[in-house]
Amino acid sequence: MKTEIIAVGTELLLGQIANTNARFLSEKLAEKGINVYWHTVVGDNPARLAETFSIALTRADLIIFSGGLGPTMDDLTKETVAEVLNLALEKDEAWTEELERIFARLERVMTDNNYKQALIPRGARLLINDHGTAPGIWLEHGGKIVVLLPGPPRELMPMFTAQVLPLLPEKDGVILSRVLKITGLGESAMEERIADLVANQTNPTIAPLAKDVEVHLRLTAKAATRGQAQKLLDATEAKLLTRLGETVFARDEESMAGAVAGLLFKRNQTIAVAESCTGGLLAHMLTNVSGSSAYFMQGQVVYSNRSKTELLGVQPELIEKHGAVSEEVARKMAENLRRRSSCDFALAITGVAGPTGGTAEKPVGLVFIAIAKAEGISCRKFNFIGNRETIKERAVMAALNMLRLYLLDING
Repeated sequence: MKTEIIAVGTELLLGQIANTNARFLSEKLAEKGINVYWHTVVGDNPARLAETFSIALTRADLIIFSGGLGPTMDDLTKETVAEVLNLALEKDEAWTEELERIFARLERVMTDNNYKQALIPRGARLLINDHGTAPGIWLEHGGKIVVLLPGPPRELMPMFTAQVLPLLPEKDGVILSRVLKITGLGESAMEERIADLVANQTNPTIAPLAKDVEVHLRLTAKAATRGQAQKLLDATEAKLLTRLGETVFARDEESMAGAVAGLLFKRNQTIAVAESCTGGLLAHMLTNVSGSSAYFMQGQVVYSNRSKTELLGVQPELIEKHGAVSEEVARKMAENLRRRSSCDFALAITGVAGPTGGTAEKPVGLVFIAIAKAEGISCRKFNFIGNRETIKERAVMAALNMLRLYLLDING
């Protein structure tokens, strides 16, 4: 079954929003063994939308639209599909009543254009929208399957998962992917370790992908069943872990902060953080994990020299002698914070995020990260490249990784 996904919306062409729906739909279809051959994006223009749909009808068996089902004049997906297929639009009485109930509950006046959301092409099946007013549509016509879904991901995703996937025909085989996340190795260094596997492994395939602050490996397996595909992925992952070791910190949607949180939960230990150049980003990442109050005790953003002295007790003469961006200051920040917070660990970051403020001796990207623990204080010097945001992200990733490796009893 050849599939085309058509995303409708001028805002997509202008780059104002990302086309996350296409990624979601492709992943879900692959798991069902259905091949996506084309991703198309078209603006809110009826002529171009009709042309795009007509082309899709010549080459795809399954066509899935996202967007253009709202009540406004530029929401024309349903109308254009009906026109191309020469189908009349008919009012769905049940959804008309549901719309009226929704607007009454919201104490809002339902205008005439809202009623067009209850129109569906003749012979189509309405898909209930539990999160909005635009229903989806399932239509089988001329040997093709045409699916219309609302644009907002919070509406599209549950509708597709609960109502569309069960209607799609079963195919022979499934396609599953898994992402391994790596830190501490650049893309080229990582590839050197696994070059033979990337070149010779055909099922699963292995595809490297560089991100701003980490490197990903996407494994994709094809098999008759989901269980067989999982076994193929497990076997290949084991080979990669042998080569990459502790540099692999997470899989799929897991994050570095989540990995650290899991280790802290397991050990029933706590942490406090002191940040200069990262401005609270480290605290944000650690507290972005649900249940973080069990391990995260406090964070101090000590951006100025004065705050380092007043809030953390770093001696002014230490800063004067070595500079705020120095191993000595990073160590003292971590040491004093751990003592004052009574936490098991304290992480401290100080550096030059740029783009200004660097010198020949202390260039932009220079960062010192210290971790204080019962056994003492460890500190590392880093030289990061990138813009201000990237340097901050790299510093936070490095700090979390230092703690992760210690918790795993690696390079502690």
